Amino acid sequence: MLLLASASPARRRLLEQAAIAHRVQVSGVDEEAICDPDPAQLVQLLARAKASTVAAALHGGPAEPNGPVITGVLGCDSVLVVDGAVFGKPVDAAEAIERWRRMAGGWGELHTGHCLLTGPAASPNSPAERLTTVTTRVQFAPLREAEIQAYVASGEPLHCAGGFALEGRGGTVVERIEGCVSNVIGLSLPLLRRWLSPLAAMPTPLS
Repeated sequence: MLLLASASPARRRLLEQAAIAHRVQVSGVDEEAICDPDPAQLVQLLARAKASTVAAALHGGPAEPNGPVITGVLGCDSVLVVDGAVFGKPVDAAEAIERWRRMAGGWGELHTGHCLLTGPAASPNSPAERLTTVTTRVQFAPLREAEIQAYVASGEPLHCAGGFALEGRGGTVVERIEGCVSNVIGLSLPLLRRWLSPLAAMPTPLS
């Protein structure tokens, strides 16, 4: 079973839809304390921090009697880059509106960092690590001011990296996608399939 180190409902839905057995354990990592000028590297650092924090708690906590075998801990984090500006979740509606005025009719790059920690390599404190960033290019629809205001008023943009949810109302304001679609929603299912395939044949407990 996979342990998802993320509070994102979208990521959980992706795993459910792909029939990947999992449960959620939120890391509690202070994301504001982690910085890097390169957005593609930043999301890797955040994904690693989330996965390693949850893995450490797993090793340090009591085992669940007859509980499921945890074969890996997955951490993910996403940011959108538009014209060099890095967009995480908007802090409020005003920021979301300003962002959408900039995004509408243009392109952005959605970077999602993925970190998968699997069964102990040399010791329980040094699990094997897979770490990468998947990038998808997104073209946004040209929107009138009233459309921007209405979308932000729905509340959806305030809960999503980049200020839109492809699987929700945001799907109507995206014109084109180049690359992995599920990556825009929260994690790359094709990447995860490749990472998990070797584990499916012979699960190795993480703890």
